[in-house]
Amino acid sequence: MHAHPHGHGHGHAGHGNSQHLFAWAMWINLAYSALEAGIGIYSNSLALISDALHNLGDAAGLALAWGAAWMASQPPTERHTFGWRRATQISPLFNALILVGFSGALLWEAITRLHAPPEVPGLTVMAVAGLGIVVNLGTAALFHRGQHTDLNKRGAYLHLLADAAVSLAAVIAGLGIWWAGWRWLDPLTAVLVAVVIGVGSWGLLKASFLQVMDAVPEGLDKAEVERWLLALPGVSAVHHVHIWSLGAEEIALTAHVVRATAEGHDDFIDAANHGLHERFGINHATLQIELGGACLHDHHDHAPHH
Repeated sequence: MHAHPHGHGHGHAGHGNSQHLFAWAMWINLAYSALEAGIGIYSNSLALISDALHNLGDAAGLALAWGAAWMASQPPTERHTFGWRRATQISPLFNALILVGFSGALLWEAITRLHAPPEVPGLTVMAVAGLGIVVNLGTAALFHRGQHTDLNKRGAYLHLLADAAVSLAAVIAGLGIWWAGWRWLDPLTAVLVAVVIGVGSWGLLKASFLQVMDAVPEGLDKAEVERWLLALPGVSAVHHVHIWSLGAEEIALTAHVVRATAEGHDDFIDAANHGLHERFGINHATLQIELGGACLHDHHDHAPHH
């Protein structure tokens, strides 16, 4: 005899504030990128041009994140029963791919300039790059609070911090050019920018790819969750446990839980959902209750966990 009641515990994060954050950050970075690119082209500084292109890439990434936040705020439909929350995972993946590709192109251009670096006005590089530090740190601060739980915000936050570091390198390069006439610092800075972008983007690329592939969210131990479920009152076995991210700040779990009796089912489900949320941050749980030894039938590859 089998029983298959289900229990659900749901928590839905708001996305309206995220949309405003991404919009503000995008327009600020877009305006600065245009200014920096114009001055970089006029002064023939690859350091400024590369920094501007980096900022432009981040502006494009922020636009993707803005669009993803808007899509995630749309309600579910009959066809898209989870809504469009997955957009907050796809956006960082595209963002990382764009930046990895950009870093390779920039590295190639910088290396070709190293053997014959052009004349560059050091003071101009210092002034424009110094403004970039202020712009990037200011916009990064917008995402500091939410970047620990939202991969979309984390991507924006890390990129903006990287931009600030790149701008600092450009300031140092401008100082060396102005003070000592070291023209090679301009293309060398561009090489460093390319390396920073590539290394920084790789981590985001890996994390976003794993989320898109429904991996267990970072920081969660599936075995620990299974042990916790197994320790609940009346539970004799747990199997078919799946944990994945639905989108920003939303973690889903499905599991089959074997109990000797269906007595107190509602209270059991409520307590389990509350515990999963409080201890593991799992706010979208679906538990299927099975009576007796139901978990053992025809599931040799999914043995119960003890």
